[in-house]
Amino acid sequence: MFGAIVGDIIGSRFEWHNCRSKEFALFDEKCRPTDDSIMTLAVAKAILAARPGYEDLPEQAVRAMQELGRRYPHAGYGRGFRQWLAAEHPEPYHSFGNGSAMRVSPAGFAARSEEEAKSLALAVTAVTHNHPEGLRGAEAVSVLIYHARQGMKMDELREFAEARYYRLDFTLDEIRPTYEFSSACQKSVPQALVAFLSSRDFEDAIRNAISIGGDSDTIAAIAGSIAEAYYGIPQALREAAMQRLPAPLQQIVADFEQVYPQ
Repeated sequence: MFGAIVGDIIGSRFEWHNCRSKEFALFDEKCRPTDDSIMTLAVAKAILAARPGYEDLPEQAVRAMQELGRRYPHAGYGRGFRQWLAAEHPEPYHSFGNGSAMRVSPAGFAARSEEEAKSLALAVTAVTHNHPEGLRGAEAVSVLIYHARQGMKMDELREFAEARYYRLDFTLDEIRPTYEFSSACQKSVPQALVAFLSSRDFEDAIRNAISIGGDSDTIAAIAGSIAEAYYGIPQALREAAMQRLPAPLQQIVADFEQVYPQ
């Protein structure tokens, strides 16, 4: 789960000023948590509140996302999601945006089976992103995290992702010169998956994700969430990201990791 936050914070300064290279300083004074981190932690809080049976997880997800979204209103939410955050009775709005995939990683870390990875992803996603592409992006990330946690090898993860979710018949080098910004799941989740699948360690996955440009913080958050499940997070990167979170958000991380060790 925290891998998404590390990727988001590192990628935050590149979202509108893309870096088409793997050579950059990981952190500087402009790095900050964006909506990717805030909503990832909202999902984590909702999962904690809904355990052990998760029967009311959709309701808890709405409550937690509205609570944290309103507490941190300037994190960079999209227009449709801002309206949803402000609504008295929020309804899903048929979104296929990559917000579903950027925030879903706690579901993959909490899941005890592939089916539970799917059901938890659905519960926290369909309250906003009920378009098939929004649902597919979230499920893909949650399920791949689950299988990475269980020790599935890199080539097996690629084969699984291609069989179930997306064609991944491209390399980062091929798309880097022409890849354009898109917040659609179907145009950013596959790129994030390839960034992870082409990596040699956690840091390399983040550098891969940012190097193609586009929606840098979200692509790095998605790649980072799966990379954490596969590699773990270097302590120095964890500490650098953690110190950029407000104390209440640090507490959610601690609470979640106590129940669901990463």
